[in-house]
Amino acid sequence: MVPKQVFFTKGVGIHREKLASFELALRDAGIEKYNIVRVSSIFPPGCKIVARDKGLAQLPPGQIVYCVMAEAADNEPNRLAAASIGLAVPAEGTQYGYLSEHHAFGQTGAIAGDYAEDLAATMLATTLGLEFAPESAYDERKQIYLMSGKIVTTRNITQSAECCKLGRWTTVLAAAVFVTGQQDLFE
Repeated sequence: MVPKQVFFTKGVGIHREKLASFELALRDAGIEKYNIVRVSSIFPPGCKIVARDKGLAQLPPGQIVYCVMAEAADNEPNRLAAASIGLAVPAEGTQYGYLSEHHAFGQTGAIAGDYAEDLAATMLATTLGLEFAPESAYDERKQIYLMSGKIVTTRNITQSAECCKLGRWTTVLAAAVFVTGQQDLFE
């Protein structure tokens, strides 16, 4: 079972109960009606990125859905929380890529997104044998990655939020959701 499609989504939820805030974040992301199984960070060869609406349309309620998910939750008033998924896709269509998940406090969405994207790109670059200075800034490494011709694209999806001033639980999540067509296995 190798996914042929993936879509990206994000959400935020706020509630007095931690579990309910997670549910509300899932609802905001549009994935609350699935049985979610978290998987590690390999982006399958030839996997096509589709729009969230197109991916959701292929998934019936109750389906077991595999995803790479980042999540952060807190109830400390005004605390900044972020969850991000990074992606690095190789130029060679038969080579797998990487997804990364990053959960952070005190980081803006832009900083968390860059960090997650950097994680995915660095994992792919080391797999491909690209030479780079790990201590150099991500913008410099990104140029090396792209100029090598071995990494075709990088991106991220990030959700950040300031925790509720009233001390309610705030959950942020970001996910890469695989569309597998697996519903046929259970019919």
